[in-house]
Parts: sequence; C-alpha cells; structure tokens
Amino acid sequence: MNLLGQLLENNAQWAEKIKAEDPAFFETLAAQQAPEYLWIGCSDSRVPANQLLGLLPGDIFVHRNIANLVVHTDLNCMSVIQYAVDILKVKHIIVTGHYGCGGIKTALENTSHGLIDYWLRNIKDTYQKHRRKFNSQMTQEQRVDFLCELNVIEQVENICHTSIVQEAWQREQELTVHGWVYSIKDGLLRDLEVAVSSQKQLEKIYRIGEV
Repeated sequence: MNLLGQLLENNAQWAEKIKAEDPAFFETLAAQQAPEYLWIGCSDSRVPANQLLGLLPGDIFVHRNIANLVVHTDLNCMSVIQYAVDILKVKHIIVTGHYGCGGIKTALENTSHGLIDYWLRNIKDTYQKHRRKFNSQMTQEQRVDFLCELNVIEQVENICHTSIVQEAWQREQELTVHGWVYSIKDGLLRDLEVAVSSQKQLEKIYRIGEV
C-alpha cells in the first residue's frame, strides 16, 4: 500500500472507531458547527490543535499559518476571525505559539529566504520593538523562545485591535482573547496570562468607536 493509500485506510479506521463509540456522532456533526473556541496557531505539523486539547472534530475552529501571525492585511486570517466571532459566536480566541518555532528562528537571521521574507518581516518588527528586553547572556535558544512568547502577545494585541473584535465587545458579546505557548519537548501548553475581554483593556489610541 502506498503512503496515500495508508492515509485513507487510517481515516476509515478512525471513522469506524468514532461511530463505535458514538453512532450518532457524524450525523450530529453534519447538522451544525458550534465551537466555542477559535485557535490561531502555527502551521508546524507537530502542533495540532484538536489533539493537544483532547477535543473532537467540531469542538474548535482553527486557523494556522507560519509563526501564528495575525496581520491586518491578511484577508484569510481576518475572514476566519470574522466568521468565528460574528457567525459562530466563539467565546474564546486562543493564539498559540510554540517554542523552537522555525519561523521565529528564521526571522532572527539576516539571510534571504525568498517570498517568506515578506511574511517574517512582521516578526522582525516585533523583535525590533522589544529588542531592549533581550540581553547578551541569552543563548540563541533562549532568544528564540522569548521571541516566541513576545510574538504571541503581539498577535493577541493585533486581534484586539480589529474592528471585528471591538464591535463584538460593544454589543456585549462574550469574547476573550488569550495567549498561549506550547512546548514540543514535553507536550504541555503554557498560559502567558494575557487575556483581553474588554475594549477598556486596550490603549486608548486603539479603541474603535469610542467617543
């Protein structure tokens, strides 16, 4: 059996296992989508949202890209956030980075990598903004991991600065934006303790529609 054939066989076995545990699972799943969470994570194959959280299909809405960035000109990401907030009415948006992120490592380099350089410029900007928080005693691994955390916090802010999220708060919709980081070394998630659930938590310059 070739590799793709094996994947299809794996899928068939998985579907049978799910139906054996809950015969109505797929019928119920097909009828509606009502997740309470939007996960914005890295495309890294080692960081799968459902498995890390122990959730089944239908439990979490997911958007992934290189280095879990939220860029306001990225219509893909903005569309996902709008659909999750306005249509699905998720209660939590969770930005999750991971230690040892390849995108973060590459952003700290000064070599050219082609098209991805435009994307990684956003991470370079975050490093430049916080460069004084890095010290000469840090190893390269520590620098990368610290920037992974700073990048998550930056993306939480970017989400909160969108009109999508702020309009939800203005209509008193329950919504909190969180920042987490995942360690591939031990499989554990860490809460960075940045949770924003109100426009009042933002710097005044970023508050939309405030008079």
